[in-house]
Amino acid sequence: SPAGARGRLSRRLCSGRVSLEGISKPVVDRIIRVDHAGEYGANRIYAGQMAVLGRSSVGPVIQQMWDQEKAHLKKFNELMVAYRVRPTVLLPFWNVAGFVLGAGSALLGKKGAMACTVAVEESISNHYNNQIRTLVEEDPEKYKELLQTIKQFRDDELEHHDIGLEHDAEA
Repeated sequence: SPAGARGRLSRRLCSGRVSLEGISKPVVDRIIRVDHAGEYGANRIYAGQMAVLGRSSVGPVIQQMWDQEKAHLKKFNELMVAYRVRPTVLLPFWNVAGFVLGAGSALLGKKGAMACTVAVEESISNHYNNQIRTLVEEDPEKYKELLQTIKQFRDDELEHHDIGLEHDAEA
């Protein structure tokens, strides 16, 4: 019945939500909004790099890092719904700017693309570290799931940073 289907749908939507009781909504909103925008931008950077270097020898390396960024973005999309956070109004800007940065750095060649990756991933890792400190100071138990996610993603970003260095970013 239509009423039964609606009931199942609303239960399904609500089950993805987290308890907002006792959390600092402004802190969590800011962290999730910024991280979502960052992961969105990173996805666009890798899309731009793949458009230029996808068929080159470094294409599979870029694809592997991009696949991880896609998983990060998917998770932040889920967290935005769970914590009821609206996305930044700058997403259209990140869409274009990210792609242009990725394609532009890739037009400089493999080393240019990897230098871009190293710079971006270093910045994002520092950003994640600051967020981890903030959440630990707030209440590490209350923000346990969010902390685990951010720590995992920070480690992935550091791995991308190191991959960039291994592929001559400093040259």
